[in-house]
Amino acid sequence: MAVTQFEPADARRCFPCWDEPACKATFKITLEVPSELVALSNMPVIEEKLNGNLKTVYYQESPIMSTYLVAVVIGLFDYVEDHTPDGIIVRVYCQVGKANQGKFALDVAVKTLGLYKEYFAVPYSLPKLDMVAIPDFAAGAMENYGLVTYRETALLYDDKHSAAANKQRVATVVAHELAHQWFGNLVTMEWWTHLWLNEGFATWVSYLSADSLFPDWQIWTQFLDESTEGLRLDALAESHPIEVDINHAGEIDEIFDAISYRKGAAVIRMLQSYLGPEYFQRALASYIKKYACSNAKTEDLWSVLQEESGEPVNKLMNSWTKQKGYPVVSVKVKDQSLEFEQSQFLLSGSHGEGQWIVPITLCCGSYDARKSFLLQAKTETLNVEEFLGASMSAGCPWIKVNVDQTGFFRVKYDEDLSARLRDAIEKKSLSTSDKYGILEDYYSLCMACQQPLSSLLALMSAYREELDYTVLSNLISIASKVARIVADAASELVNDIKLFFINLFQYSAERLGWDPKQGESHLDAMLRGELLTALASFGHDVTINEANRRFSIFLNDRNTPVLPPDLRRAVYVAVMQNVTKSNRSGYDSLLRVYRETDLSQEKTRILASLASSRDPEITHEFLNFLLSPEVRSQDAVFGLSVSREARETAWNWLKENWDHICKTYGAGFLITRFVSAVVSPFSSYEKAEEAEQFFASRMKPYFARTVKQSVERIHINAAWVKSIQSENHLAEAVTELVHREY
Repeated sequence: MAVTQFEPADARRCFPCWDEPACKATFKITLEVPSELVALSNMPVIEEKLNGNLKTVYYQESPIMSTYLVAVVIGLFDYVEDHTPDGIIVRVYCQVGKANQGKFALDVAVKTLGLYKEYFAVPYSLPKLDMVAIPDFAAGAMENYGLVTYRETALLYDDKHSAAANKQRVATVVAHELAHQWFGNLVTMEWWTHLWLNEGFATWVSYLSADSLFPDWQIWTQFLDESTEGLRLDALAESHPIEVDINHAGEIDEIFDAISYRKGAAVIRMLQSYLGPEYFQRALASYIKKYACSNAKTEDLWSVLQEESGEPVNKLMNSWTKQKGYPVVSVKVKDQSLEFEQSQFLLSGSHGEGQWIVPITLCCGSYDARKSFLLQAKTETLNVEEFLGASMSAGCPWIKVNVDQTGFFRVKYDEDLSARLRDAIEKKSLSTSDKYGILEDYYSLCMACQQPLSSLLALMSAYREELDYTVLSNLISIASKVARIVADAASELVNDIKLFFINLFQYSAERLGWDPKQGESHLDAMLRGELLTALASFGHDVTINEANRRFSIFLNDRNTPVLPPDLRRAVYVAVMQNVTKSNRSGYDSLLRVYRETDLSQEKTRILASLASSRDPEITHEFLNFLLSPEVRSQDAVFGLSVSREARETAWNWLKENWDHICKTYGAGFLITRFVSAVVSPFSSYEKAEEAEQFFASRMKPYFARTVKQSVERIHINAAWVKSIQSENHLAEAVTELVHREY
């Protein structure tokens, strides 16, 4: 198979051109290929001429477009086909024998094209749309005009062997790439500084599409994970603004990150929530019409939105796109007033200089009493009676700021307001998004040493009866991070902390049980696997034993109903918990399953699980396997999240293999994943210095920022460890939580 990937600046390696987004042209492509192969390009074929064992294929001339969107794919393929009501032919191409796995993506694509035609008030502008599954592809997917390329995991879906999470990924990635056909391809950013406009927007709008097609997925609640990824990266001093000055082609790759995609999507959502969805949609449709077939920059979008809504969009949004970081808004009650203060939030605990125009929303005691205002100064005081009416002063059970987490900032409450919110969580008075936000903000403040760990644990215990997938999923990831940091700070508390987390998740795990129920929701199917994975990794014996029982049945019969795809990751992780150099049968069996499967989703599931062994020798053997020809180079990054016990092993392995990794991954963005996954988990100042020294003589522009961010993360962890060690009553607090009667 031969595939092009020209974004950001590689079309120049294929044909002479002004290889910049603003230099648009029309393209008339002709290919000469072996006659038995399928040859695809952006436009439909007009003619083929056979010449012995070669053929010449001529394509229609394209509309005006940027060079980075030109594409060619050549290979042996099967395909499935459908068409939109307007007669646009849509096809999914995949390796021979996998055509059935393309049907789900095909269905999503046909419906999504219709949705976007309506939303943007402009029809899709090419006569056909091809989507191709590529077995080894560095990016997740690429929106080439009319010929979108994907990793197999992001396009193919197999009813029998794909998990619910895989299905959701296919739907959102397809919706993301098709959004680009308008936002990116028809209207293109003027220069790479505005990349965020492309990616943030396509990320945001893919949720709009998925929500419309699959309302029961509650995808806007899951969008909080996107915002959170953005917030966590943007709380580093080594973050960057949404709009980055790009002075050299080598700098472009590194900004395809959580700031451009996730913070970009989150600030677009914040703006949509502030202006209202109708104004927002009308303005987008005007923007697409106005700049169709040409280029635009961030300010052009703001001025259209400003015209449509009459709000000061330019001034408001510049504070979010031109400077890095975001504020934490502190809220306290004083007499009959609420005092708000903003300052830049940094995980290092230091204070940044930034100041924002913050769209504040708040609720008092009920979602009916909702108020909003723009916080433009450093501080602002609201008279509660005037603002919320007399009911508030008569005693308001709770106040929640940043209602439903639509704003891209954190909130820090005084002790009294915090305690009231904890009660409201236990009484189930809050929306899912707000429960998520309170926990996420508190966790981040704790990591920044602004709240004690004991009070974070007390807050976590309020979520014991939580049922929602997105909230529990975040609770699980916070719990595993806390367990790691406690192991570094106060190893004598580790067993109790793990026991506390096992107790915390048992209620939900027992509610779901091991076996899928008839007609259960997509979200419960995803949650069961995550809960069991967590219980296994915290060392819950009952879960580990049951997982091993099911795994041995599965080894004898790959189609057994006892191990459906949604449970596999949990079972594989559980199997790896007891693997050691002298007891390695679980590891060898998993490798066998890896070698026998042809489904890339199953392969990546196994790679991620094999990394969780606690035995450094097994991990070392596995890391070497990652670089072997048996693992596609795109997939090696799935095996880098090793257990805490094997951190040192992974770091030594990275140093030994650095030259080889550099050679294999070149200047692409995948190399940044090796750095951040292996370097960031440490928590001592010595380690930070060691990492800095190692990379000092090996620095390249395309991973320099990632090295600095990873070293900063070690510093943040180290400071957190010190802060935990100075907490006087932590041990008693943990003991009390473990033995608390529910």
